[in-house]
Amino acid sequence: MMERFKICELFSGAGLMGGGFKLAGFESVFAAELDPKAVATYNRNLDNVAEEWDVQCVKEGLEYDVLVAGPPCQGFSTLGRRDPKDTRNALSLNVFHWAEKHRPKVVLIENVPQFLDSEYWLKLNQMFSEIGYECVSWVLNSENYGVAQKRKRSFTVFSKIGLPDEPKDLGVRLTLKDAFKGLSGKPTGDNFHVSPVPSDLAMSRMKVIPPKGDKRDVMAANPMLCPPSWFKMGNQAVDVWGRMDWEKPSNTLRCSFQSPSKGRYLHPTENRVITLREGARIQGIPDSWTFVGDRTSIARQIGNGVPVPLAEAVANSIKALLLT
Repeated sequence: MMERFKICELFSGAGLMGGGFKLAGFESVFAAELDPKAVATYNRNLDNVAEEWDVQCVKEGLEYDVLVAGPPCQGFSTLGRRDPKDTRNALSLNVFHWAEKHRPKVVLIENVPQFLDSEYWLKLNQMFSEIGYECVSWVLNSENYGVAQKRKRSFTVFSKIGLPDEPKDLGVRLTLKDAFKGLSGKPTGDNFHVSPVPSDLAMSRMKVIPPKGDKRDVMAANPMLCPPSWFKMGNQAVDVWGRMDWEKPSNTLRCSFQSPSKGRYLHPTENRVITLREGARIQGIPDSWTFVGDRTSIARQIGNGVPVPLAEAVANSIKALLLT
């Protein structure tokens, strides 16, 4: 029987990264996450090892091969305020303290690409180098790894056993039509195939937005339905109130994907935003997964994670290194 390598997870969220590692054959021994709903979702779908845990406190007595961490990205992301003074940015430095204590063979840190240009990445690279770890970083787009979504993420690997190869592009491109296959156009309410009921104003806007259209179509067809801010912004933020395209991958899915004002999250043909299950499909989450929490919490759990197939591709690359 092939050895099952062990991982420890920090900032584990609802388990999307952990799910990818499990598909690659890894076993998680501990997962730290502050959101109790995400912890419950993790434990419902994966191994029952997630706890509400502040990563600033290093847990004693753990043994594992790979430390996997996805520290908060809001302070680095172009989708957020990208505030270098965001106090959450410094949480990434705690990854080093866990590695220093437990000395795993490999450490993986996932974040937005801008993280690689931050002072925190430079500091981590210096600290890991001082205790004998080599480093390699990749920026990978999930659409190249069996995901119907354009989502670029950075992956930094610190290793004591050599460096892994970058995961190979699978050469297959999935579209939204592929992701939604088998789901009814009308939300059934079953298995999280649910979306909010539009207000009268929202429905009036949606009815005049054609396939692949967006807020500009509403502005042209019925200006009375539009707030003044839309006209002030002109052709900026054109994905707002946008319909998704059946023949393309989704844009990056955010935690607020059930709000049409946050991006191109209208169903390609139906007058509604995408459902929770459709969002999960875009993230490569299996239909067998269930979630804990209200609709807002679940949308956050889905949107705040690495697409599962991308996580699996990275995990397989690290597994190949461990096997050499």
